[in-house]
Amino acid sequence: MATKRKPIYTYSGTSNLNFRPMSQENSKSEAKGTKPVPEQSSIRNVLLMMVLHICRKIVFVDTTKRVAVYCFSLFLVSLLGDVMPIPRSYFSRSDNILNQCFVKFGWGWTMIVTIPFLALTSYTICCGKRDKVLKHFVRLCVATTSWFFWTKLFDYIEVSYGKCSTKGDFTKQQCLANGQYWHSFHISGHAFILVYSSLILIEEARAIVGWERIRDLIRDEYFTRSNAEDSRSVATSSPLGNLTESEFIILKSCYERFTPLVRLLFILMTCFSVLWDFMLIFTMLYFHNMVEKLLAGVIAIFIWFVTYRGWYTMPKLIPDLPGEGLFKYKGKVQSDVPMKKRKSVASVNAKGQLPRFMGMPLYGLKAQDVDKTEAVNNGSSAISDF
Repeated sequence: MATKRKPIYTYSGTSNLNFRPMSQENSKSEAKGTKPVPEQSSIRNVLLMMVLHICRKIVFVDTTKRVAVYCFSLFLVSLLGDVMPIPRSYFSRSDNILNQCFVKFGWGWTMIVTIPFLALTSYTICCGKRDKVLKHFVRLCVATTSWFFWTKLFDYIEVSYGKCSTKGDFTKQQCLANGQYWHSFHISGHAFILVYSSLILIEEARAIVGWERIRDLIRDEYFTRSNAEDSRSVATSSPLGNLTESEFIILKSCYERFTPLVRLLFILMTCFSVLWDFMLIFTMLYFHNMVEKLLAGVIAIFIWFVTYRGWYTMPKLIPDLPGEGLFKYKGKVQSDVPMKKRKSVASVNAKGQLPRFMGMPLYGLKAQDVDKTEAVNNGSSAISDF
């Protein structure tokens, strides 16, 4: 009669073999202290990062150079349009679709993309503090007030200090209704709106600089807090170390929910910035004279400079600059190693910077740089940031 065969080897709890079964407690104890690594990027995410990188390259050109180009173009291109017979085109007509649908409502389109972008970014970096979010909205209130005041002033100057091409005491409406021409100094409202809208889009979009880094900060901070035996032992040296538990939870939740919309809005802001520059070229070529357009551009640049380069940079004054919240997620960390010594490292390029791909440092070379610098400085530590 056949019987069940006994296994050749039997295992017991007191086995003398050279391995130890992995238990949950052992796995947890061994995993403790190991920092989490970034998740693997998908092809879709890589393509999205490439698009965002291109948008950053387009939008974040040196603003000083952009302003200089605006002034130079408003003078030279407008002057060429006044003295030379520029060939007429579809965009020389005031009823072209871009002018009718976008430029005439330029400030509205600018606010349609800027307001939600500011709301989502400021609510995230302010960890849901509504009073701090409202301080960011003061910038758009100031910008809208400036746009309304100056455009109305331009219209008032045109109506009040002009005259009809025929003799008689006619208003502008009566003159145009009779088929006559109204002679006046008409500062270009279109040139003002296009230049000012572009500068506002650029400044408000700066909140996205370093935005992707917040994910790494949240991941590291979550690991630190989850492994801290006492909440008071959480290191405050990290950018998120000073946040309370509730603020950190709000930050983590808002960042995960809002980041896709923030990216989409930034892409739309880039498209409008390109469109405004495109239409500004045809405004310089076909509409108004050089003095009217140059003066409008100078006024727009002056308002931008007074607010974003003057008023908003003053400490303890409302409002804050774009990207300012309860923590800092952009900017460079000061290095303990002098610049001259950093330049001697092989992995650093001629400008004293680590090699980058799509604006992000190559972490492998970054680690090698730190190791080599430590060896040169006999144990001194080097901190490198992106």
